[in-house]
Amino acid sequence: MTSAELRLALPETVSVAMAEIAENVQDGLLALAVGAGLQVMATMMAEDVSAVCGPKGKHDPARTAVRHGTEAGSVTLGGRRVPIERPRVRASDGSGELPVPAYELFSSTEVLGRMAMERMLGGLSSRRYPVGLEPVGQRVERSARSTSKSAVSRRFVAATETALGELLSADLSGLDLVALMIDGVHVGEHLCVVALGIGIDGVKHPLGLAEGSTENTSVVTDLLTGLRDRGLDTTRPILVGIDGGKALRAAVIRVFDHPVIQRCQLHKLRNVADKLSDHLASTVTKRMRAAYHAESAIVAEAQLEALAKELERTHPGAAASLREGLAETLTVLRLGVSPTLARTLRSTNSIESMISIARNHSMNVKNWQNGTMALRWCAAGMNEASKQFRRVNGHLHLPALRAALDAHVAAQTVGALRHDEPVIAA
Repeated sequence: MTSAELRLALPETVSVAMAEIAENVQDGLLALAVGAGLQVMATMMAEDVSAVCGPKGKHDPARTAVRHGTEAGSVTLGGRRVPIERPRVRASDGSGELPVPAYELFSSTEVLGRMAMERMLGGLSSRRYPVGLEPVGQRVERSARSTSKSAVSRRFVAATETALGELLSADLSGLDLVALMIDGVHVGEHLCVVALGIGIDGVKHPLGLAEGSTENTSVVTDLLTGLRDRGLDTTRPILVGIDGGKALRAAVIRVFDHPVIQRCQLHKLRNVADKLSDHLASTVTKRMRAAYHAESAIVAEAQLEALAKELERTHPGAAASLREGLAETLTVLRLGVSPTLARTLRSTNSIESMISIARNHSMNVKNWQNGTMALRWCAAGMNEASKQFRRVNGHLHLPALRAALDAHVAAQTVGALRHDEPVIAA
């Protein structure tokens, strides 16, 4: 709520009684400023009262309100609540008590929730929350409250519930996405499947998340269906990056009309290497990397198939892993994506970076009570990660990628129509 909305009656000048805050000098400049600030706030509240009740001690027949004494109140100060004496005002017509704008402004608790979330996501436990607060003077500290473990936990839960609600209800109809990435993050015994979109301007957007025990098709489908229900356009061609999970692929094909799948090349490298000895894995990885950077998808596919043939007799598991989804690991090469942009889209590093930031924020949590708690922490972590987002490398080539996707889907559609044409006997 802004001061304009509250219609604050700001005084032109404020006199500060330095004698009343002399003891704060020993606690430093911040404590001195806090003491002066509390006096300024008291003056502002008195000015608000005078604005509707008229000067004190002077009868005003046109006044709309009357003074009604004071009562105990509290305001927010540096992540804590500080008790004060608040003035009361009642309407002249007897309709009830009226708000004092300055008090309404300073008593807002929104900042408390924000500070609790920032500090706990920063690794500070609710029990040690007071340690992270700035010093505001011994006098204020002695009377401050709302810094207990339970109070901080309640505010954090409320703040993360808000973050989760905003993430899951955000309108996606205004997004023009060229690429989408989907991956899962394990949170305790729970798994959160998250989605990250890349717009035509190169900006990354956390889109949503869903909780389940595994990356099964129904969980991912629910996530993607939710994105569609919130306005995400699923009808136009889009590049979808996944780690290679069959459930992810099945859900993407079920929800999107024209998805173009790009399997993560880094995951494929690791999957193949895990089935080989260290020495052979190093050699095979180098050959796979070289193939992924070939001049064309046809050349790359030929090189990878030749490598699979070499491996199938001595290491059939590695050969099968290499061949599984081989064509979809070369999608960015087949689309002719520029090398700079291809470095971003050939793997799921973009979404894994977001997941890593979210996981780091919750690393101190030891007791994951339920799936809702996992969703709250994950959503809050994704929100924090988004503050560090930059445009993807090579974002100037995204319009060219959009054109390549349209052409690729159009060619597939024409090919499918020709395949379905009935054969007419001579």
